[in-house]
Amino acid sequence: MEKTSWALRAAESIMERTPKLYEDRGYQGKWSYDYGVVLKGFELLWNQTGDRRYFQFIQDNMDYFVQEDGMIKGYRLDEYNIDHINNGKMLFVLYNETKQEKYKQAAVLLRSQLQSHPRTSEGAFWHKQIYPYQIWLDGLYMGSPFYLEYVLAFEDGKNAEDVTRQFILCEQHTKDAETGLLFHAWDEKRAQPWCHPETGLSENFWGRSLGWFVMALVDVLALLPESHQDYKELSRILNDTLTAIRKYQDADSGVWYQVLNQGSRKGNYLEASASSMIVYALAKGIRLGVLDDSWYETLDRAYHGLIAEFVLETKEGWVNLNKNCQVAGLGGADQRDGTYAYYISEPIVTNDQKGLGAFLQACGEYEALKR
Repeated sequence: MEKTSWALRAAESIMERTPKLYEDRGYQGKWSYDYGVVLKGFELLWNQTGDRRYFQFIQDNMDYFVQEDGMIKGYRLDEYNIDHINNGKMLFVLYNETKQEKYKQAAVLLRSQLQSHPRTSEGAFWHKQIYPYQIWLDGLYMGSPFYLEYVLAFEDGKNAEDVTRQFILCEQHTKDAETGLLFHAWDEKRAQPWCHPETGLSENFWGRSLGWFVMALVDVLALLPESHQDYKELSRILNDTLTAIRKYQDADSGVWYQVLNQGSRKGNYLEASASSMIVYALAKGIRLGVLDDSWYETLDRAYHGLIAEFVLETKEGWVNLNKNCQVAGLGGADQRDGTYAYYISEPIVTNDQKGLGAFLQACGEYEALKR
């Protein structure tokens, strides 16, 4: 990999700017899913380059949380927050490389959350205990790849169909017949103020939620044996979802909007994290052979759009990623009502970890595909 690659430059920028991810602005040592998005990018680069610094960056950041007995600082199982599973993806590479038992025990702890995590009547995980009976697209990324890697590593692949069922149920309940896009969330009980009283669906197509979903799909498809009964169905879901997303690729920039299907509406903006996630899913989907070569044109336009639209270099030579939605959700005490006005009201920031992590992964996959 060339030293001029955007993946390597992004990684160097992250290591120099935030050697301790958990001390980055606002995190204050919390067990936050954002770290896992960044660290998966470092795992990708470590696998591609063999540069030990990338593995060390993963270990240093995870060791702040993972105790010698496998307990995780700041983690509470009884919160039943699917977001808190995401960082567990890093435990496999740490355990495989070091054979330190604490990493396996931390993975066992996170797996135990999924064994008792509350579910909808059909078996889909609630997003959080405080968000009962709700499927959010975000949650598929947070829980499913860890769950599948765990059962393949430590349970002889048993329960893999429980992982694939999460995607099948999510698509079944959130897919819009007209656009083919997936709504951000669905409430089985039709009780939330943000949902449609008859369908239970939220109101809009949030770019990053769709990004989380397609990232989750390619990560699961990379692990799932092709002989699995649901492999073809998950491949179909990926192709169908990306086909719908492609219709809303901005003609001028090649990237995507915060509210995906309303690019011309006042206040909407091209958004970096969603666009990076979609590029990652496209590149990895092509590499896996789940997407055919007809997707290259879409991917090339989107990748070049990422660099042109969102990246600025600082005087130190660091990579800045602009135009990231800091956070968006539904419900809670913050008037998160799922309206268009809500999604465009959240802060737009530079170098949000979710965005940087997705950008790092997108560049790593794209550049490898093009070598």
